[in-house]
Amino acid sequence: MLDSLAEMATIAVVDNADGAGPYVIICEHASNFIPARFGNLGLPETELQRHIAWDPGALGVARMLARELDSPLVSCAVSRLLIDCNRDPSVFDAITAKSEDTVIPGNAGLSPEERQARVREIYEPFHAGVAAVVAAKRAKGPVAVIGIHSFTPVYNGAVRPWHIGILFDRDESLSAPMLAALRRDATNVVGANEPYSPGDRVYHTLDRHGQSQGLASVMVEIRNDLLTTPEQEAGWGTKLASILKGIAFQEGPPQE
Repeated sequence: MLDSLAEMATIAVVDNADGAGPYVIICEHASNFIPARFGNLGLPETELQRHIAWDPGALGVARMLARELDSPLVSCAVSRLLIDCNRDPSVFDAITAKSEDTVIPGNAGLSPEERQARVREIYEPFHAGVAAVVAAKRAKGPVAVIGIHSFTPVYNGAVRPWHIGILFDRDESLSAPMLAALRRDATNVVGANEPYSPGDRVYHTLDRHGQSQGLASVMVEIRNDLLTTPEQEAGWGTKLASILKGIAFQEGPPQE
């Protein structure tokens, strides 16, 4: 077991568990925390402030969104550098040895047993927490699942012009009206399946707990230089909530 589980209380942190709203908000990359026994994975503390370790600003947006929609929020209490809970644990970059141009020494040469230990101690408890929250909401009526993330203005030397990206896969019941609403504001530079898409393996959580279960789902990516203050985080959360309050959705059959 992780030696600091007692101080963290849980891997899957649930806010507003009893919220009456019809959404479940998920923030897999909420934290840059690495338990002491991992020794910061061989990285200096300054590296853990970067996007490689978490999604800066995403948790603040997710919390405001959960508040405005009166819906539960499930966030992960540890850094994605240990294991990315938004990746299938079988894929190569679920535990990455290099993020953009940064080598992660503590992830190099992990044995299958070490990788499986992280799946067991982090990935599985997080997804069990999400599943429990979604199941509790479904018992009360229709539910939709929303993932909140942030992205860097520049990645591997490429400038990203979008202020916000709306990511979707087979289900477009939330993404289509969200894109339309965001584009009505000419000051927004809006990406559809930008800067990522499900083809980049970033839709794992939403597919597992939403789309494949017949639930409406959508991922939101906000450029992190627009999330540098609590006021900016709250502003984006409020903006997204006002859009989502006007969208009707219904539960459908599971999608393969």
